Amino acid sequence: MTDNSPSNSIEPNHIIELDDQSGYEDYSIAPEATKIAEQTYVNRELSWLAFNERVLAEARNENYPLLERLRFLSISGSNLDEFMMIRVAGLVGQAQRGIERLSIDGRSPSQQLTAIREAVRKLSDEQRQSWRELQELLGEAGISIVDNKKVDPEAYAALKNYFLDEIVPVITPQALDPAHPFPFVSNEGVGLLFTLTRIDDGAQIVEMVLIPSALPRFIRVPGEDAIYISIESLICRFAKHLFPGFKIEGDGAFRVLRDSDIEIEEEAEDLVRTFRSAIQRRRKGQVIQLELEHDFHPVAEDMLLEQLSTAGTTILKTDGLIGVARLSDIVAEDRPDLKFSSYSPRYPERILEHDGDCFAAIREKDLVIHHPYESFEVVVDFIRQAAKDPDVVAIKQTLYRAGDQSPVIMALIAAAERGKSVTAVVELKARFDEEQNLLWASELERAGVQVIYGFVDWKTHAKVSMVVRREEKGLRTYCHFGTGNYHPVTAKVYTDLSFFTADPKMGRDAAKLFNFVTGYVEPRKTGLLSISPIDLREKLYSRIDKEISNAREGRPAAIWAKLNSLTDKGVIDRLYAASQAGVEIQLVVRGICCLRSGIEGLSESIRVKSIIGRFLEHSRIWAFANGGALPDEKTKVYISSADAMSRNLNRRVEALVPIRNKTVHDQILQQVLLANLLDTEQSWEQQPGGEYARVEAGEKPFNCHRYFMTNPSLSGRGGALEAGGVPKLALRKGAV
Repeated sequence: MTDNSPSNSIEPNHIIELDDQSGYEDYSIAPEATKIAEQTYVNRELSWLAFNERVLAEARNENYPLLERLRFLSISGSNLDEFMMIRVAGLVGQAQRGIERLSIDGRSPSQQLTAIREAVRKLSDEQRQSWRELQELLGEAGISIVDNKKVDPEAYAALKNYFLDEIVPVITPQALDPAHPFPFVSNEGVGLLFTLTRIDDGAQIVEMVLIPSALPRFIRVPGEDAIYISIESLICRFAKHLFPGFKIEGDGAFRVLRDSDIEIEEEAEDLVRTFRSAIQRRRKGQVIQLELEHDFHPVAEDMLLEQLSTAGTTILKTDGLIGVARLSDIVAEDRPDLKFSSYSPRYPERILEHDGDCFAAIREKDLVIHHPYESFEVVVDFIRQAAKDPDVVAIKQTLYRAGDQSPVIMALIAAAERGKSVTAVVELKARFDEEQNLLWASELERAGVQVIYGFVDWKTHAKVSMVVRREEKGLRTYCHFGTGNYHPVTAKVYTDLSFFTADPKMGRDAAKLFNFVTGYVEPRKTGLLSISPIDLREKLYSRIDKEISNAREGRPAAIWAKLNSLTDKGVIDRLYAASQAGVEIQLVVRGICCLRSGIEGLSESIRVKSIIGRFLEHSRIWAFANGGALPDEKTKVYISSADAMSRNLNRRVEALVPIRNKTVHDQILQQVLLANLLDTEQSWEQQPGGEYARVEAGEKPFNCHRYFMTNPSLSGRGGALEAGGVPKLALRKGAV
């Protein structure tokens, strides 16, 4: 696609974006422009690491219950694992193949890897320090982790019996010598190396014990007291029973991360077979990170490095726990006093007012549901009702991530078994959900659902359901557009929007979107929807350009946006141009942000903040003042499945949905967006250098998550908002 960005101060440097298949942007930058690029943009990978530092910071947030702090530490670990397996693995592959794709800030893959490894080591050190602090606090709260501590005789006996009865039959010690080649260590595999001396002849041998993934990472000692031990520490503690006749000279745990990205050739003849093969290859990818304990016996360590490390492997030596992601096992401890108070989402009042009839409620007028504050069950019930309704003729559904126990899948199967025409677009390329999606596709096909896998080289990421129902005046189409996946688990912790409408124009546009994915029939023109990679980018550009024009003509001009990531250079440059024209811009970007805010002459009217809290901010919203005093009725509001990333705008099928109903418009603009902008308790503000600083809570702290948990919101509550049933929000002095 052509980048038609308006000229601004950085255009003469000829920073030209060239998109590619791999998910990495390629920026050809003249040498003299490299420094300017570094000062103009934030490196994508370093921005992501900064985001994960904000996640980790919540592990030290004393306002949170103790096990919730541990959860944030665990999340930071799983986030970092995926980053290494995908993003770092991709850069390693580029560096090894001599591909010199430059990042948006002008760095080569090798330069990025150098900076990333330094940041990863710093982040890993902070994780270990957080774990040490939390371990001590957990002990004071009655949850003991005894990896390197003595235990009382009763606990010792229980651990020994567990080891002999539950562990020894499952693990398999393997000698490492010419007769026993070095075994394969799977991705995310944890193992132990023991350096042994045979007592009768003094012969030295190295033994490996790989820990099967089916075993728990932490074992809880039976009893009232919560006493945990990591499985690697348990095995080391009782290893003498595993190696009778040997003296143990040293032991050490290690963990392996491998390249886990999946690349699919455009000419793949059978997408399902190709993905099944690719999933198998992923398990044997190049070792990207080797994590090992700092006190490894030198002989065993040399052997491990020789067998597993390459020039592209990051080696992390730690004096603490390896693989902090699995601390989630301890978070599951039944201690309500150490967790957030339980929260039950509300079922949408509008649906209840119509005796549970989703279609009647949607016919009355459009409605929006705010997850997780309002129940995801309404989305499931929408499909369930369609499955049972004798007047429903057809159901069409996109499925990106549905989870391993999906009520939406079950509802689609029920509909097909009742003889309805059901089409499911199953995205095989949803990273780390490929295998589950293959299983769901098979289940759906067996039930008679028409399963479509979409494009080979694009992902179908749009979240759309459409139900065609025969009514008195003919066929009517009911649509659901979402910012999040049809996933019942993530819907409880991700903040997302579900928009329901029976607008005929929306129905026709949704049908065109499905025809585009299932039959490659590119819609010539849509009435309301913008679809990537067809015209979504152009729609955003045109709205930003309108604000630029308004600013130059002296009319009110402002942009609000809420995104997960902002990395696309075209969009960033457009926002820079808007700032230079005098447009006031406020962005809530949870994760990666390659835009630098507050730079004089470039982005001084742009403010960027990130919210990290109890729930994961996931909805994507755009609002444009459109000549009015934002926020008001003139403001153009859109929700979307797409982030402002090149992959979303160029290589994914996404939807940008205009919100025209006044009630829904005001709810999204004056509640959701405004509450995010007003939040001070969970917010971090980007500084001109690209780093983030926690926002001061101030004399009147505001927590947007608490606001939505304690006040009726959105569905059918427009009257309550007007009547004072919901506290009115207002911009603070100095804000847009």
